[in-house]
Amino acid sequence: MNTIKILQKLQEKRQKCTVYTRVMGYHRPVESFNVGKLGEHKQRKQFIQ
Repeated sequence: MNTIKILQKLQEKRQKCTVYTRVMGYHRPVESFNVGKLGEHKQRKQFIQ
């Protein structure tokens, strides 16, 4: 079975993932950001410790 067929089969089991980020000392969901803050969030570099 190829990858596309597997993904189509599992599509109904998928659910939305809420991404949080730390802003000014507290955590907020990224989906609540306005257009400017979303652009800033996309430009950030992620660091791996």
